[in-house]
Amino acid sequence: MADSSRAKLIARTGAEALAINLRQLHVLCAVADAGSIAQAADGLHRVSSAVARSISELEAMLGVPLFERRSRGMVPNANGDIVLNRARRIEREFDDARQLLVARGCIRSSPDVDGLFASILNGRRLAVIASLVERRSMAAVAREFAITQPAVSTAVKDLEARLGVALFERSARGLVPTPAADIVAFHFKRVLAERRHVAPDLAASSGLLKGSIHVGALPLGRTHVLPSAIAALLARHSQLHVATVESPYEALAASLRSGDIDFILGALRAPADAKELQQEPLFEDRLSIMARAGHPLTRTRRIDFDTLRRATWVLSRPGSPSRELFETFFSEARQRPPTPAVETGEYAR
Repeated sequence: MADSSRAKLIARTGAEALAINLRQLHVLCAVADAGSIAQAADGLHRVSSAVARSISELEAMLGVPLFERRSRGMVPNANGDIVLNRARRIEREFDDARQLLVARGCIRSSPDVDGLFASILNGRRLAVIASLVERRSMAAVAREFAITQPAVSTAVKDLEARLGVALFERSARGLVPTPAADIVAFHFKRVLAERRHVAPDLAASSGLLKGSIHVGALPLGRTHVLPSAIAALLARHSQLHVATVESPYEALAASLRSGDIDFILGALRAPADAKELQQEPLFEDRLSIMARAGHPLTRTRRIDFDTLRRATWVLSRPGSPSRELFETFFSEARQRPPTPAVETGEYAR
Protein backbone atom coordinates (compact mmCIF):
# COMPACT_ATOMS: atom_id res chain seq x y z
CA MET A 1 0.00 0.00 0.00
CA ALA A 2 1.32 3.46 -0.90
CA ASP A 3 2.30 5.72 2.00
CA SER A 4 -0.35 8.32 1.06
CA SER A 5 -3.10 5.69 1.00
CA ARG A 6 -1.93 4.27 4.32
CA ALA A 7 -1.98 7.73 5.90
CA LYS A 8 -5.55 8.26 4.74
CA LEU A 9 -6.55 4.87 6.10
CA ILE A 10 -4.99 5.53 9.50
CA ALA A 11 -6.83 8.84 9.75
CA ARG A 12 -10.15 7.16 9.14
CA THR A 13 -10.02 4.19 11.49
CA GLY A 14 -11.42 6.09 14.47
CA ALA A 15 -14.95 7.28 15.10
CA GLU A 16 -15.76 7.62 11.39
CA ALA A 17 -15.48 3.86 10.98
CA LEU A 18 -18.58 3.46 13.10
CA ALA A 19 -20.55 5.58 10.62
CA ILE A 20 -19.89 3.40 7.57
CA ASN A 21 -23.05 3.41 5.49
CA LEU A 22 -24.72 -0.01 5.36
CA ARG A 23 -26.36 0.86 2.04
CA GLN A 24 -22.92 1.42 0.55
CA LEU A 25 -21.79 -1.99 1.79
CA HIS A 26 -24.91 -3.48 0.19
CA VAL A 27 -23.98 -1.80 -3.11
CA LEU A 28 -20.40 -3.05 -2.73
CA CYS A 29 -21.65 -6.65 -2.64
CA ALA A 30 -23.90 -6.07 -5.65
CA VAL A 31 -21.07 -4.62 -7.77
CA ALA A 32 -18.68 -7.40 -6.75
CA ASP A 33 -21.27 -10.04 -7.66
CA ALA A 34 -22.30 -8.41 -10.95
CA GLY A 35 -18.81 -7.40 -12.02
CA SER A 36 -19.87 -3.98 -13.25
CA ILE A 37 -21.67 -0.82 -12.19
CA ALA A 38 -24.32 -1.13 -14.91
CA GLN A 39 -25.30 -4.72 -14.12
CA ALA A 40 -25.34 -4.02 -10.39
CA ALA A 41 -27.59 -1.01 -11.00
CA ASP A 42 -30.06 -3.21 -12.89
CA GLY A 43 -30.19 -5.68 -10.00
CA LEU A 44 -30.58 -2.92 -7.41
CA HIS A 45 -33.17 -1.04 -9.52
CA ARG A 46 -31.07 2.11 -9.30
CA VAL A 47 -29.41 4.31 -11.89
CA SER A 48 -25.76 3.62 -12.64
CA SER A 49 -24.64 7.06 -11.48
CA ALA A 50 -26.10 6.44 -8.01
CA VAL A 51 -24.34 3.07 -7.73
CA ALA A 52 -21.03 4.58 -8.89
CA ARG A 53 -21.43 7.40 -6.37
CA SER A 54 -22.01 4.92 -3.51
CA ILE A 55 -18.79 3.09 -4.34
CA SER A 56 -16.83 6.34 -4.67
CA GLU A 57 -18.14 7.65 -1.34
CA LEU A 58 -17.28 4.40 0.42
CA GLU A 59 -13.75 4.45 -1.03
CA ALA A 60 -13.36 8.09 -0.01
CA MET A 61 -14.47 7.36 3.56
CA LEU A 62 -12.12 4.39 3.93
CA GLY A 63 -9.30 6.18 2.13
CA VAL A 64 -8.44 3.30 -0.21
CA PRO A 65 -9.65 2.02 -3.61
CA LEU A 66 -11.77 -1.13 -3.38
CA PHE A 67 -11.93 -2.17 -7.05
CA GLU A 68 -9.69 -2.54 -10.05
CA ARG A 69 -11.39 -0.75 -12.94
CA ARG A 70 -10.97 -2.83 -16.08
CA SER A 71 -12.35 -2.54 -19.59
CA ARG A 72 -14.62 -5.53 -19.00
CA GLY A 73 -15.84 -4.46 -15.57
CA MET A 74 -14.78 -4.11 -11.95
CA VAL A 75 -12.93 -6.63 -9.79
CA PRO A 76 -12.41 -6.24 -6.03
CA ASN A 77 -8.79 -5.62 -5.09
CA ALA A 78 -7.17 -6.76 -1.83
CA ASN A 79 -8.83 -3.93 0.10
CA GLY A 80 -12.16 -4.72 -1.51
CA ASP A 81 -11.90 -8.36 -0.47
CA ILE A 82 -11.34 -7.32 3.15
CA VAL A 83 -14.39 -5.07 3.21
CA LEU A 84 -16.46 -7.62 1.27
CA ASN A 85 -15.80 -10.21 3.95
CA ARG A 86 -17.58 -8.04 6.52
CA ALA A 87 -20.22 -6.84 4.06
CA ARG A 88 -21.23 -10.39 3.15
CA ARG A 89 -21.41 -11.33 6.83
CA ILE A 90 -23.76 -8.40 7.33
CA GLU A 91 -25.98 -9.63 4.51
CA ARG A 92 -26.04 -13.11 6.05
CA GLU A 93 -27.14 -11.62 9.38
CA PHE A 94 -30.08 -9.91 7.70
CA ASP A 95 -30.94 -13.13 5.90
CA ASP A 96 -30.69 -15.16 9.11
CA ALA A 97 -33.05 -12.69 10.80
CA ARG A 98 -35.52 -13.02 7.94
CA GLN A 99 -35.42 -16.81 8.00
CA LEU A 100 -35.85 -16.95 11.77
CA LEU A 101 -38.78 -14.53 11.67
CA VAL A 102 -40.48 -16.77 9.12
CA ALA A 103 -39.61 -20.00 10.95
CA ARG A 104 -40.98 -18.66 14.27
CA GLY A 105 -44.20 -17.56 12.60
CA CYS A 106 -43.53 -13.87 13.28
CA ILE A 107 -43.95 -12.96 9.61
CA ARG A 108 -45.41 -14.77 6.63
CA SER A 109 -43.22 -16.07 3.84
CA SER A 110 -43.98 -14.22 0.63
CA PRO A 111 -42.27 -13.49 -2.70
CA ASP A 112 -41.05 -10.09 -1.47
CA VAL A 113 -39.81 -11.25 1.94
CA ASP A 114 -36.28 -11.74 0.59
CA GLY A 115 -35.91 -7.98 0.27
CA LEU A 116 -37.34 -7.36 3.71
CA PHE A 117 -34.33 -5.52 5.16
CA ALA A 118 -33.02 -4.00 1.94
CA SER A 119 -34.94 -0.78 2.57
CA ILE A 120 -33.85 -0.30 6.21
CA LEU A 121 -30.08 -0.30 5.79
CA ASN A 122 -29.74 2.54 8.27
CA GLY A 123 -27.16 1.82 10.94
CA ARG A 124 -28.46 4.45 13.34
CA ARG A 125 -32.00 3.10 13.11
CA LEU A 126 -30.76 -0.44 13.72
CA ALA A 127 -28.91 0.75 16.82
CA VAL A 128 -32.01 2.56 18.09
CA ILE A 129 -34.17 -0.57 17.74
CA ALA A 130 -31.56 -2.81 19.39
CA SER A 131 -31.12 -0.37 22.27
CA LEU A 132 -34.89 -0.07 22.79
CA VAL A 133 -35.22 -3.84 23.11
CA GLU A 134 -32.58 -3.77 25.83
CA ARG A 135 -33.58 -0.60 27.68
CA ARG A 136 -37.37 -0.85 27.16
CA SER A 137 -37.71 2.91 27.50
CA MET A 138 -38.13 5.37 24.64
CA ALA A 139 -37.01 8.22 26.90
CA ALA A 140 -33.74 6.44 27.78
CA VAL A 141 -33.02 5.58 24.13
CA ALA A 142 -33.81 9.12 23.02
CA ARG A 143 -31.26 10.46 25.55
CA GLU A 144 -28.68 7.87 24.46
CA PHE A 145 -28.86 8.87 20.80
CA ALA A 146 -29.64 12.58 21.39
CA ILE A 147 -32.89 12.37 19.42
CA THR A 148 -36.53 12.99 20.28
CA GLN A 149 -38.93 10.34 21.57
CA PRO A 150 -41.16 10.83 18.48
CA ALA A 151 -38.11 9.92 16.35
CA VAL A 152 -37.69 6.70 18.31
CA SER A 153 -41.40 5.97 17.96
CA THR A 154 -41.23 6.62 14.21
CA ALA A 155 -38.34 4.17 13.82
CA VAL A 156 -40.33 1.47 15.62
CA LYS A 157 -43.55 2.09 13.68
CA ASP A 158 -41.71 2.09 10.35
CA LEU A 159 -40.05 -1.25 11.04
CA GLU A 160 -43.29 -2.74 12.37
CA ALA A 161 -45.04 -1.63 9.18
CA ARG A 162 -42.40 -3.24 7.00
CA LEU A 163 -42.42 -6.47 9.02
CA GLY A 164 -46.15 -6.56 9.48
CA VAL A 165 -45.76 -7.52 13.14
CA ALA A 166 -45.70 -5.70 16.48
CA LEU A 167 -42.28 -5.33 18.09
CA PHE A 168 -43.36 -4.05 21.50
CA GLU A 169 -46.27 -4.32 23.88
CA ARG A 170 -46.98 -1.66 26.48
CA SER A 171 -47.27 -2.61 30.14
CA ALA A 172 -47.27 -0.87 33.50
CA ARG A 173 -43.50 -1.41 33.67
CA GLY A 174 -42.84 -0.01 30.21
CA LEU A 175 -42.28 -1.57 26.81
CA VAL A 176 -42.14 -5.35 26.53
CA PRO A 177 -40.34 -6.71 23.43
CA THR A 178 -42.17 -9.34 21.40
CA PRO A 179 -40.38 -12.45 20.09
CA ALA A 180 -39.97 -10.65 16.75
CA ALA A 181 -38.23 -7.75 18.49
CA ASP A 182 -35.81 -10.09 20.24
CA ILE A 183 -34.92 -11.67 16.89
CA VAL A 184 -34.29 -8.43 15.01
CA ALA A 185 -32.40 -6.85 17.94
CA PHE A 186 -30.07 -9.85 18.20
CA HIS A 187 -29.19 -9.78 14.50
CA PHE A 188 -29.10 -5.97 14.31
CA LYS A 189 -26.44 -5.92 17.04
CA ARG A 190 -24.42 -8.50 15.11
CA VAL A 191 -24.70 -6.33 12.00
CA LEU A 192 -23.42 -3.31 13.90
CA ALA A 193 -20.55 -5.36 15.34
CA GLU A 194 -19.50 -6.45 11.85
CA ARG A 195 -19.60 -2.85 10.65
CA ARG A 196 -17.46 -1.76 13.60
CA HIS A 197 -14.61 -4.00 12.39
CA VAL A 198 -14.48 -2.88 8.73
CA ALA A 199 -11.99 -0.02 9.12
CA PRO A 200 -9.82 -1.83 11.74
CA ASP A 201 -9.59 -4.82 9.36
CA LEU A 202 -8.25 -2.56 6.63
CA ALA A 203 -5.83 -0.89 9.02
CA ALA A 204 -4.54 -4.27 10.23
CA SER A 205 -3.79 -5.27 6.65
CA SER A 206 -1.38 -2.34 6.46
CA GLY A 207 0.32 -3.26 9.74
CA LEU A 208 -1.63 -0.94 12.02
CA LEU A 209 -3.81 -2.24 14.86
CA LYS A 210 -6.40 0.38 15.68
CA GLY A 211 -9.98 0.24 16.86
CA SER A 212 -11.94 -1.00 19.85
CA ILE A 213 -11.74 -4.40 21.54
CA HIS A 214 -14.52 -5.37 23.94
CA VAL A 215 -13.54 -8.11 26.39
CA GLY A 216 -15.83 -10.09 28.67
CA ALA A 217 -13.91 -10.56 31.94
CA LEU A 218 -14.60 -13.43 34.32
CA PRO A 219 -13.11 -13.65 37.84
CA LEU A 220 -10.40 -16.19 37.00
CA GLY A 221 -8.57 -13.88 34.62
CA ARG A 222 -9.53 -10.34 35.42
CA THR A 223 -7.30 -9.76 38.47
CA HIS A 224 -3.95 -10.56 36.85
CA VAL A 225 -3.96 -12.23 33.42
CA LEU A 226 -6.22 -9.72 31.66
CA PRO A 227 -4.65 -6.53 33.08
CA SER A 228 -1.18 -7.82 32.19
CA ALA A 229 -2.30 -8.73 28.67
CA ILE A 230 -3.94 -5.34 28.12
CA ALA A 231 -0.82 -3.50 29.31
CA ALA A 232 1.42 -5.54 27.01
CA LEU A 233 -0.95 -5.06 24.05
CA LEU A 234 -1.24 -1.30 24.45
CA ALA A 235 2.52 -0.99 24.86
CA ARG A 236 2.87 -2.42 21.34
CA HIS A 237 -0.26 -0.92 19.76
CA SER A 238 -1.02 2.40 21.43
CA GLN A 239 -3.89 3.30 19.09
CA LEU A 240 -6.07 0.42 20.26
CA HIS A 241 -8.84 0.97 22.77
CA VAL A 242 -9.83 -1.84 25.15
CA ALA A 243 -13.08 -1.97 27.12
CA THR A 244 -13.83 -4.69 29.66
CA VAL A 245 -17.26 -5.94 30.74
CA GLU A 246 -17.59 -7.72 34.08
CA SER A 247 -20.72 -9.90 34.37
CA PRO A 248 -21.69 -13.50 35.10
CA TYR A 249 -20.81 -15.99 32.36
CA GLU A 250 -24.39 -16.34 31.10
CA ALA A 251 -24.68 -12.60 30.46
CA LEU A 252 -21.26 -12.44 28.80
CA ALA A 253 -22.02 -15.43 26.57
CA ALA A 254 -25.23 -13.74 25.41
CA SER A 255 -23.28 -10.54 24.69
CA LEU A 256 -20.68 -12.52 22.76
CA ARG A 257 -23.33 -14.19 20.63
CA SER A 258 -24.95 -10.85 19.83
CA GLY A 259 -21.66 -9.13 19.01
CA ASP A 260 -21.60 -6.72 21.96
CA ILE A 261 -18.23 -8.15 23.05
CA ASP A 262 -15.46 -9.75 21.01
CA PHE A 263 -14.33 -12.54 23.33
CA ILE A 264 -14.44 -13.77 26.93
CA LEU A 265 -11.45 -14.46 29.15
CA GLY A 266 -12.20 -16.92 31.93
CA ALA A 267 -12.50 -20.55 32.90
CA LEU A 268 -13.60 -22.92 30.14
CA ARG A 269 -17.18 -24.14 30.19
CA ALA A 270 -18.72 -27.50 29.42
CA PRO A 271 -19.62 -27.83 25.72
CA ALA A 272 -23.33 -27.73 26.56
CA ASP A 273 -22.84 -24.28 28.11
CA ALA A 274 -20.81 -22.94 25.18
CA LYS A 275 -22.98 -23.78 22.19
CA GLU A 276 -22.12 -21.78 19.06
CA LEU A 277 -18.95 -20.56 20.76
CA GLN A 278 -15.34 -21.58 20.17
CA GLN A 279 -13.24 -22.24 23.27
CA GLU A 280 -9.45 -22.24 23.33
CA PRO A 281 -7.36 -23.18 26.39
CA LEU A 282 -4.57 -20.74 27.24
CA PHE A 283 -3.19 -22.48 30.33
CA GLU A 284 -4.15 -24.99 33.01
CA ASP A 285 -4.76 -23.89 36.57
CA ARG A 286 -5.28 -25.67 39.89
CA LEU A 287 -7.62 -24.72 42.68
CA SER A 288 -6.19 -23.94 46.09
CA ILE A 289 -7.81 -23.45 49.47
CA MET A 290 -6.66 -20.28 51.19
CA ALA A 291 -6.94 -19.38 54.89
CA ARG A 292 -5.70 -16.50 56.98
CA ALA A 293 -2.58 -16.79 59.11
CA GLY A 294 -3.39 -18.43 62.40
CA HIS A 295 -6.60 -20.02 61.11
CA PRO A 296 -7.79 -22.91 63.36
CA LEU A 297 -7.28 -25.41 60.53
CA THR A 298 -3.55 -24.64 60.55
CA ARG A 299 -3.39 -26.09 64.06
CA THR A 300 -5.43 -29.18 63.27
CA ARG A 301 -3.42 -32.38 62.92
CA ARG A 302 -6.05 -34.32 61.02
CA ILE A 303 -8.42 -32.56 58.65
CA ASP A 304 -11.38 -34.74 57.71
CA PHE A 305 -14.60 -33.93 55.87
CA ASP A 306 -16.48 -33.05 59.06
CA THR A 307 -13.75 -30.56 59.94
CA LEU A 308 -13.99 -29.00 56.50
CA ARG A 309 -17.76 -28.70 56.73
CA ARG A 310 -17.52 -26.88 60.06
CA ALA A 311 -15.20 -24.24 58.61
CA THR A 312 -16.52 -20.89 57.35
CA TRP A 313 -16.30 -20.90 53.55
CA VAL A 314 -16.22 -18.21 50.87
CA LEU A 315 -17.01 -19.88 47.57
CA SER A 316 -17.70 -18.85 44.01
CA ARG A 317 -21.25 -18.71 42.70
CA PRO A 318 -23.21 -21.94 42.04
CA GLY A 319 -22.66 -23.17 38.49
CA SER A 320 -19.22 -21.61 38.10
CA PRO A 321 -16.41 -23.99 37.08
CA SER A 322 -14.47 -23.57 40.34
CA ARG A 323 -17.61 -24.23 42.41
CA GLU A 324 -18.42 -27.32 40.38
CA LEU A 325 -14.89 -28.67 40.84
CA PHE A 326 -15.08 -28.00 44.58
CA GLU A 327 -18.40 -29.80 44.94
CA THR A 328 -17.28 -32.67 42.68
CA PHE A 329 -14.40 -33.30 45.09
CA PHE A 330 -16.90 -33.95 47.88
CA SER A 331 -19.44 -35.83 45.80
CA GLU A 332 -16.82 -38.25 44.49
CA ALA A 333 -15.98 -39.02 48.12
CA ARG A 334 -19.73 -39.44 48.76
CA GLN A 335 -19.66 -36.51 51.13
CA ARG A 336 -21.96 -33.52 51.48
CA PRO A 337 -20.14 -30.30 50.50
CA PRO A 338 -19.89 -27.41 52.97
CA THR A 339 -22.53 -24.71 52.96
CA PRO A 340 -20.72 -21.42 52.21
CA ALA A 341 -21.17 -18.36 54.39
CA VAL A 342 -20.41 -16.14 51.40
CA GLU A 343 -20.93 -16.69 47.68
CA THR A 344 -19.22 -14.26 45.32
CA GLY A 345 -18.13 -13.77 41.74
CA GLU A 346 -14.92 -12.06 42.74
CA TYR A 347 -11.57 -13.79 42.72
CA ALA A 348 -9.16 -13.11 45.54
CA ARG A 349 -5.42 -13.62 45.44
